[in-house]
Amino acid sequence: MSTMQIDRLLDTVVKSGASDLHLAVGRQPTIRLHGHLRNLQTKVLDSDDLVSLMKAITPERNQQELQEEGGTDFGFSYGDAARFRVSVFRQRGDLSIACRQIPNRIMTFEEIGLPEISKELIRRPRGLYLVTGPTGSGKTTSLATMIDYINTNMDRHIVTMEDPIEYYHVHKKSIVNQREVGNDVPSFSEALRRVLRMDPDVILVGEMRDLETIEAAIRAAETGHLVFATLHTTGAAKTIDRVVDAFPVTQQNQIRVQLSTSLICILSQVLLSRVDTKGMVAGYEFLVVTPAIANLIRENKTFRIDSSIQTGKKFGMQLLDDHLWRLYTEGKIAAEEMIDKSKNPADLTDKVHRIGRVVGRTELDLQDDSVLE
Repeated sequence: MSTMQIDRLLDTVVKSGASDLHLAVGRQPTIRLHGHLRNLQTKVLDSDDLVSLMKAITPERNQQELQEEGGTDFGFSYGDAARFRVSVFRQRGDLSIACRQIPNRIMTFEEIGLPEISKELIRRPRGLYLVTGPTGSGKTTSLATMIDYINTNMDRHIVTMEDPIEYYHVHKKSIVNQREVGNDVPSFSEALRRVLRMDPDVILVGEMRDLETIEAAIRAAETGHLVFATLHTTGAAKTIDRVVDAFPVTQQNQIRVQLSTSLICILSQVLLSRVDTKGMVAGYEFLVVTPAIANLIRENKTFRIDSSIQTGKKFGMQLLDDHLWRLYTEGKIAAEEMIDKSKNPADLTDKVHRIGRVVGRTELDLQDDSVLE
């Protein structure tokens, strides 16, 4: 397979609007389109094909890492058409490649349906803005939109730490410096340690992976910076627990106090396949930290946060399941999809039954799901 082939494959991904391309030995090249895997009608790939496809796109430094570590990640631009985030890894002695397409155009708040109040909140001079959700739920896209909004409308020095850089930002009204972990700086914690000397106003931490990074992000938010960060949690209350639980028990009280004063909001999102049109739609949970919610965080009463979100609609708050229900009743998503992505599948199943509809999967499956929770 020549380099020509990888270009043809990437062309297909860009033209069809697929989100991912998977290359594995013993299977045809496969794209993920609107959440579903589709084989491309070309030959089944063998070991040699994967080696040559890998060599066509992987930088020297990453080929080295692949040799030593058995896997490597990097980003690359495909002409002006798109950027890709690539993961190359070994499995059963062969290579596999996964490419995620990162659109070149940053979407607007309206296009991705971000809560309006987000615009107000990102004007704050300091605090921690958490964006959470499972892998592939569009966290990077939401963050890129918010960074672009600041970049367009405000004069700020924005420093991002990403692994790898996905969306490229040009300087507009703000200055944007993007540091790639592994390329420009060895780790998130090292990047955070140095960032405060750079006179930043806004800091984006790609991922809060370890205790050191979480601690540094909270400290930066406290010292007068607006800090955006991501976590792989679903739901606002769970996110707070996850942050607190990362610390040793002796520090947890102090962290609750720090969070209660520095946390601005938590945007938790999932991505769903649409049934009304092609494509995806995002479901959001949104928590705005009001004085009442700050108290709940401080007093370790996160279990009461969900009901506070429900009563906090006037602040733009909403629970994930309420948003999913709205998308379902508006005919945008299927019942199965809503229930798969929800926090309380049993409750939503009941609601579907109460309006006289059925869910494709059986009750038994759903009970099994709740056991797995």
